[in-house]
Amino acid sequence: MTNPKTITHLDSPSSTAQNHLLSRIVAPALKLWLRSQVEQVQDLQVKVSGGDRQILAGYIPQVVISAQNAVYQGLHLSQIRLSGENIRINLGQVLRGKPLRLLDPVPVAAELLLQSADLNASLQAPLLRNGLHEFLTSLLSVAGLSELANSSAVPVMSLRQVMIGPGQLTLSTQLQSSHGHALSLVIQTGLQLASPHELRLKQPQWLARPGSRGLPLPDLDGFKLDLGPEVKLEELTLALDQLTCRGEITVLPAES
Repeated sequence: MTNPKTITHLDSPSSTAQNHLLSRIVAPALKLWLRSQVEQVQDLQVKVSGGDRQILAGYIPQVVISAQNAVYQGLHLSQIRLSGENIRINLGQVLRGKPLRLLDPVPVAAELLLQSADLNASLQAPLLRNGLHEFLTSLLSVAGLSELANSSAVPVMSLRQVMIGPGQLTLSTQLQSSHGHALSLVIQTGLQLASPHELRLKQPQWLARPGSRGLPLPDLDGFKLDLGPEVKLEELTLALDQLTCRGEITVLPAES
């Protein structure tokens, strides 16, 4: 059996005619597709592994991707490393000048690093927005404002800032009433994995201001944020000004 060849850089020349074809057509199409999946990316590095016959049949055994300062579906990431295996693409159409498409869902092993600035820029991301809305509604109830939480004319309440510390997050929120009055709320909480696709608050406290002594919020202890079925986290670590996580994201083919 022939040993599989590896393309280590998308734009590097190849020593065989087939690899030359791959570096000139398949690799640029893959790079273009990757860039189309993100709103922003820097220092994008891609490594494609596989034999010529496998890749020319539309099957890629493995792709490893690393990048910095990427934005995916509104989620800002300082560093990212992804590894996907058993990838099937529409290579026949790519060779005729069509855009590259995935033919099947691809489970992708992911390692991510987010800084406080990334998290603040990601507050409206689809991966976070629904869980944050549920959290803020629950916060209204815990704060004794349940009549507002259940009202059709709920005042605007939004997260203004997130600070990452060792083992915990500090969330600064603001409630804007229909009469124009603003109420600032600061919540400090531990954060841990409840399940592969859920985060759980641990011993949240209500602070008068950042750094002050807090009052426990037992009704929010254990509150879960759902990240969606495509996310499967295995590890979550909060350090000073940065959050790292490791897990799996399922990348779905685009709808025809």
